[in-house]
Amino acid sequence: MDLVIATGLVIVLAPIMLIIALAIRYDSPGPALFIQQRVGSRRRTYNGQIVWEIRPFNMYKFRTMRQDADQSLHEQHIKAFVEGRLDEYHAKNGSFKLANDQRITRVGAFLRKTSLDELPQLFNVLRGEMSLVGPRPVPIYEAAAYETRHRERLAALPGMTGLWQVTGRSQVSFEDMVRLDIEYVRNQSLWLDIKILAQTAGIVISGFGGG
Repeated sequence: MDLVIATGLVIVLAPIMLIIALAIRYDSPGPALFIQQRVGSRRRTYNGQIVWEIRPFNMYKFRTMRQDADQSLHEQHIKAFVEGRLDEYHAKNGSFKLANDQRITRVGAFLRKTSLDELPQLFNVLRGEMSLVGPRPVPIYEAAAYETRHRERLAALPGMTGLWQVTGRSQVSFEDMVRLDIEYVRNQSLWLDIKILAQTAGIVISGFGGG
């Protein structure tokens, strides 16, 4: 299902993706794509048993920040998020609000609001590195901070969207995010994927219509 849908979407959305790429290049210096190593999984069979092999891959997104943006700020924020000390981090460094982040370009703000910055991940799906639906693909520095109980969320192909994204996204805690992703890993099915994709479409449409 993934390959068929992703191929169709790439064909249909190719003109839109080209326009987005040109708009990014016009709006700020730098490449149209942002490429970052994320942690994913690959399904393998050993001695008749299915196992998930953890592996890094390059995930594609449309660039939404200035080329000279300090990526270490996001790394520090994520580590505080995983460790449950965001309040302490904000008290010391100030609130990290992406909506007001001066590093985000004008086009980037629109892409984030509508989730269009995620479209290049369709090529990750075509490469077999991601699925349309699955746990969020995490940066290597986030996975490095995981405890053993958190790693079950990596036992599936990472997805462009997932249960966490349609349930609350930035409004949920790290532990809730992990719980939702593990819930998906344990209960994934075609029906659940269709339900999540439908909810994602609604969120994207509301993003276009939001104020």
